Amino acid sequence: MHNSVEPLHSDRAFAAPSRLEDLPTPCLILDETRMNRNIARLKSRIHGLGAILRPHLKTAKSVEVARRLMESPQGPAAVSTLKEAEQFANVGVKDILYAVGIAPGKLGRVAALRAQGVDLAVLLDSLDQARAVAVKSREIGAPIPALIEIDADGHRSGVKPGDPVLVEIGRALEDGGAALRGVMAHAGDSYNTRYTAEIVAAADQERAAVLRSAAGLREVGLPCPIISVGSTPTAHFGRDLSGVTEVRAGVFVFFDLMMVGLGVCQIDDIALSVLATVIGHQRDKGQILVDAGWMAMSADRGTAKQEVDQGFGLIGDIDGRPYPDLILSDANHEHGIISVRTGSDANLPELEVGSLVRILPNHACATGAQHDRYHVVTDGSRRLEAIWPRFSGW
Repeated sequence: MHNSVEPLHSDRAFAAPSRLEDLPTPCLILDETRMNRNIARLKSRIHGLGAILRPHLKTAKSVEVARRLMESPQGPAAVSTLKEAEQFANVGVKDILYAVGIAPGKLGRVAALRAQGVDLAVLLDSLDQARAVAVKSREIGAPIPALIEIDADGHRSGVKPGDPVLVEIGRALEDGGAALRGVMAHAGDSYNTRYTAEIVAAADQERAAVLRSAAGLREVGLPCPIISVGSTPTAHFGRDLSGVTEVRAGVFVFFDLMMVGLGVCQIDDIALSVLATVIGHQRDKGQILVDAGWMAMSADRGTAKQEVDQGFGLIGDIDGRPYPDLILSDANHEHGIISVRTGSDANLPELEVGSLVRILPNHACATGAQHDRYHVVTDGSRRLEAIWPRFSGW
């Protein structure tokens, strides 16, 4: 049944080896020192610009990570699935935005969470959705709050700023028994940029879109208390948050090679990696085989569109120090193929069968989703400090 919720466990839910060398591979490694630095960096920036950070917990899917991300144990937080909302609500998170367009069939779960005292808001961009939320609100005798998604860049979904349907949606919510909570935009096209100036422009465009939309609602007497923007690139490069109440971002907690390619972070900021074992060689092909294929890394090839193609991930030694131009160039189900990047004059390292490597991911969200726990280290140490469970599913 959809309403079932998996129990959450403490740090010690799994018997933990004491060192990286003792772990079964492939497995997910989290450098807590880097993670904390990444969190502090963005929080300081957003607070300095006069807004609050609503971290998107879809990347972490972990109670322990969420506690370090949020402003307080109650939130605020954004999620991408109702499973996430239910899991985090179970440990006391109260202020949650379900930041994916609502489907009418999911409103029962939304209502159940709100009945438990969770201030769960939904997202929509159509009259049909607004009417469904209003019907459910009348059915339960309490308003369900909703944000209207604004299309700031043509990336995916949302109402165009200035479209008359924006006011119609707002009125359908307010007059129908639901509650208009505000407007929200996601500058997803910032992931397709190549230069910092383009990310800055995307942030400016995102802000302008939500402010124009909020003004249009307020001009006709509709409420718009929340003005929400967010993507990891624009959160780090936006210069002005005047009028914006909150910023959402998710992948910044770990960073990844796509963010490196966009200039948002450096290789040394990436907190997530996959530990893998060398299982063979194809010396005539200049290849090393490891036990981490796309089941461990995901099949995400996002960097293929960037200036530097990182294959399925960048290879480092057991301590996470990258080898020059060494990438996971191909991947099968459980086999990864390591080789030197095409065009490079770097040498293939001598890695015996049984050697351990760390693979930095293209996309932290997708790679994390392949695993059920984080093996936590600090300051680049090989000593395990904790094991934090993570969940998946919908």
